[in-house]
Amino acid sequence: MIELNFENKYNHKINFIGKKKYIFDPLRKKNILLTNEEWVRQNIILFLKNDLEVPLSHIAVERGFTINNLKKRFDIVVFDKYGNINVLIECKSPSVTLNQKSLDQLVIYNMELKSKYLMLSNGLKHIFVKFINGKFSIINSIPNYKDL
Repeated sequence: MIELNFENKYNHKINFIGKKKYIFDPLRKKNILLTNEEWVRQNIILFLKNDLEVPLSHIAVERGFTINNLKKRFDIVVFDKYGNINVLIECKSPSVTLNQKSLDQLVIYNMELKSKYLMLSNGLKHIFVKFINGKFSIINSIPNYKDL
């Protein structure tokens, strides 16, 4: 897999089942087919856990929700200790260029999920956004979990 742009490198459990490559997801507690987008998702999960000290029990992956009667799926959310969504993350494959359309998707999702922090990443480039009082601002990173 391509080397991604994270300060730290993470240890993943990668194995073959038949001729296909899988990665163990510590949240779903099962092997997931290793696609380029999944590679980004799993690195972000370990970034949250190891670097930002988010408890795994406060992270959810690929869950459905509804916006205007349309079924959607978020990639990753981080809950605070009260069960509120504090971070909403959209993962893209490294081959996907992050653009306004990608950011718009995240903002539209956030209209329903109401997260304070947003992250858009293709593993090579990361965009971090803080949403307060109806205004978005680009920030350098998501705060450590204890500071959310």
